[in-house]
Amino acid sequence: MIDVALGAMDFGTRVDEATSFRLLDCFVERGGEWIDTANCYSFWADASGVGGQSEEVIGRWLTSRPHLSDRVRISTKVRQQPTTPHVWPESAEGLSAEAIQSAARASLQRLRRERVDLYWAHAEDRGVPLQETVEALAALCADGQVGRLGASNHAVWRVERARHLATDRGLTGFTALQYRHSYLSPRPWAPLPDAGHMLLTPEGLDYATSEDLELWFYTPLLHGSYVRDDRPFPEVYDHPGTTKRLTALDRVVRETGRTRNQVVLAWLSALAPHVRPIVGVSTVSQLEEAMDTTDLAIETRHLLDEAI
Repeated sequence: MIDVALGAMDFGTRVDEATSFRLLDCFVERGGEWIDTANCYSFWADASGVGGQSEEVIGRWLTSRPHLSDRVRISTKVRQQPTTPHVWPESAEGLSAEAIQSAARASLQRLRRERVDLYWAHAEDRGVPLQETVEALAALCADGQVGRLGASNHAVWRVERARHLATDRGLTGFTALQYRHSYLSPRPWAPLPDAGHMLLTPEGLDYATSEDLELWFYTPLLHGSYVRDDRPFPEVYDHPGTTKRLTALDRVVRETGRTRNQVVLAWLSALAPHVRPIVGVSTVSQLEEAMDTTDLAIETRHLLDEAI
């Protein structure tokens, strides 16, 4: 069973509210459960220079459909919201205790909920003692404002240290990790064109599997590049490994009768016991394509794995 999350980053900015509502309705109708957002979405696309638009749209949608409230789970994040409009990353809120407490209250207000099901530290903040961050996040769980905690875009050693600190103090720790990951990989050491993104590493995959942590993958479909000629893959993906992998991918596409996107989502979902790809869409047809993947099992998966 492939379990995708609906990525809501563009809701309220690049995706208008009416379309966002249609996508949310369709997602739930198709059996979707998790909606992923962040308090900073999408400050770079809004005239205000600060985020919160996505959470606000989700909050209005939930209010207008109270019968769906118990059928969805909300995942949101703290760390990257600008404290000064249009000034980022210099004014990003960070992960101090004060920033976490303030951000959580604001997110709950925008979402119009008393509790967030999964709360992510959106990225590291090495300017704040890790113990302070761990204790502040755990306090949200103790207060009932947050159900679970996750670490997004964190070095594995930092996640392990944070989880050790939490365990040592009897506190709630991270149970989920979020990274950028897809079937294609950029050239080793090449900087990604998207600021702040951190790729899954073999060590991260091994760590999550060994520790029984959930893995959430964002940008799994590389902004549509697998299926859209008008969206070529970024230059960092231009290397011989990409050619080999696309050849294998297209072979499996022919064998299964599915799309490249669907095969990629199925491949990702089988990487570890607990995987949830985050799919960002702007049309119902794109969402339907992703949701039609839930029953796909790839019998010739080895062809995809061996193409390196």
